[in-house]
Amino acid sequence: MKRNAVSWAALTVAVVALVGSQHFSRPLPAAQEIPAEGQQVAKALSDAFGAVADFSKSSVVQINVEKQTGGMRFRGPGGGENGQAMPPKELEEMLKRFFGQDGFKFERQEFTAAGTGSGFVYDDKGHILTNNHVVAGADKIVVTFHDGVQVPAKVVGTHPETDVAVIKVDTTEYRPLPRGQSSKLRVGEWVVAIGSPFGLDQTVTAGIISATKRKDVGINQFESFIQTDAAINPGNSGGPLLDMNGRVIGINSAIATASRSNSGVGFAIPIDMASRLADKLIKNGKIKPALLGIGINSVTPVLARQLGIDPKTHGLLVNEVVPGTPAEEAGIKVGDIIIKFDGQPVYNRNDLVYLVSTSDVGEHYKLDILRDGKAETLNVTPGDAKTIYASVGQGARETNREDQPAEAPGAKSPSDVFGLSLAPVSEELSQKYQYADNAAGLVVTHVKEGSVAAETGIEPGDRLTKIVADHKIVNLTDVKQFEEIAGKTNEVSVLIEDVRKKSPSDFFTLVKPKADEKE
Repeated sequence: MKRNAVSWAALTVAVVALVGSQHFSRPLPAAQEIPAEGQQVAKALSDAFGAVADFSKSSVVQINVEKQTGGMRFRGPGGGENGQAMPPKELEEMLKRFFGQDGFKFERQEFTAAGTGSGFVYDDKGHILTNNHVVAGADKIVVTFHDGVQVPAKVVGTHPETDVAVIKVDTTEYRPLPRGQSSKLRVGEWVVAIGSPFGLDQTVTAGIISATKRKDVGINQFESFIQTDAAINPGNSGGPLLDMNGRVIGINSAIATASRSNSGVGFAIPIDMASRLADKLIKNGKIKPALLGIGINSVTPVLARQLGIDPKTHGLLVNEVVPGTPAEEAGIKVGDIIIKFDGQPVYNRNDLVYLVSTSDVGEHYKLDILRDGKAETLNVTPGDAKTIYASVGQGARETNREDQPAEAPGAKSPSDVFGLSLAPVSEELSQKYQYADNAAGLVVTHVKEGSVAAETGIEPGDRLTKIVADHKIVNLTDVKQFEEIAGKTNEVSVLIEDVRKKSPSDFFTLVKPKADEKE
């Protein structure tokens, strides 16, 4: 019986195993295939990236630079060294007391610092476009092409304000990259970046355009960056940003990161801007700054409303025309609103400063303005900035502070409401605050703590020179005039000369507190 029980148990286990094996050996459903259409799209995009890389590789270069640097070290008795930088006079005297008059000596030690960047062939004459910060201060520049050929290069010209530089090699065997139009780019377009990140040449990355005309990044003086999420890392600087036709649309210039590595926010200088500067650098070796001779500031909605124009109007308000400058000769007037220069729209002061300062001295340009609400076009001929500054001093002002809002508690009369004490310019005040001989307007003699004026940033010694009244800009001549104009409105815009920074004047809007308006 015992044997039979064991046999039955074995049979039961075998049956269960057989059933189980049949269950688990059922064929699994076939994996879903990628639709042929999707494969075609992916392959087409891959082929497009590959085509751009193949097309452009012969035009993209690695740039290696060497810079001689060094410092002072002192050698003590017995040959001991201390690698400190050049000491001040106090340290020198201390060392003499410690080692004795002849117990030590200073020696200059030279070091060679090396760096790597990128660039691309710009024309068929050996010119290569890159970033200024790649080649600035370089004692030796060597360009390496895709096939390993190395050629020495020299700097043709640089424009640090935009971080653009042109270098030149004595070979024309390599094809220049065709240029696209950065002004026609759209957010979302595919782009390709090529360069030498971390010294790895011919590195290709892809992404999209994240934004255009990105300003106020704080990298260069003049900015209108293309923002991209194509990976850009140290060493990519100066390399091209390309569209899907292989045309260069920008120069990779900087990244926003906390670790020096790509974080998906890269910036490229638009090729429209870069080529405009490069052509001038190739022609002249430098860019001679030009000037019109005007004071300008942004048209805020408040200013637009006070001037009787559409609050959505963009442009720059002329607050001063310096006598004897190209601006006066062209017929520009205080109160004009500049809309375009040489066909290019201007939205803030840096737009106009860039366009004017990099224009050709002595050439004629169209200046589109609004005058009394009507569109007009003037012909202007920018002059040499150094010559104008030498002849009129600091009168020509095309860079100013940004407009600042004002909002704070106040009191009764306009001056009191804003927390200001004003007085006409006098000989005593001119000597105290070192005004120019021709200084005019009203002097701020006192600012009440916590007032509208204080919150706006006005300080004693600042001068109020102009005020907006009845849709026009008029000169301020006495305190009574200010009180009468300011007393008719809850907000008043005045042109203020900053005595602290000796900076160019700008319009500030003073707003009466709501509590005072209800009285």
